[in-house]
Amino acid sequence: MLKGISPLLSPELLKVLDEMGHGDEIVFADANFPTVSTGKRIVRADGIGAVELLDAVLQLFPLDQYDEDHFVLMEVVPGDPVQTPIWDEYKAVLNRYEPEAKVHTMERFAYYERAKEAYCVVATGETAQYANMILKKGVVR
Repeated sequence: MLKGISPLLSPELLKVLDEMGHGDEIVFADANFPTVSTGKRIVRADGIGAVELLDAVLQLFPLDQYDEDHFVLMEVVPGDPVQTPIWDEYKAVLNRYEPEAKVHTMERFAYYERAKEAYCVVATGETAQYANMILKKGVVR
């Protein structure tokens, strides 16, 4: 047992976060994301919401301070009437740990291609649509 580490972070996920170096990317995938066909390395976080997982991870994981494209969401497909209130929750968590961070979006298929290059894809239990995010790791100071 460790002090100060969220119980939402499995030993496998902690290992991945530690192994990642500056510039490596991790994807937090919602329940609809094609995780298995996209990820080179997959960690399961079944039943865990993406907001809660983001909050737990950002306590330990700095975003890349040299690349503004360090927090990326999948754009809503044009014409899709879905709402994305979860994005506001992400921004609130992000601002708590990384006040200077900017949120970027990326077209769906370009997002999938970028996700294929990620160090790891984490399959969350998040059921909100367009709840996927890519985080680029920065330098621990």
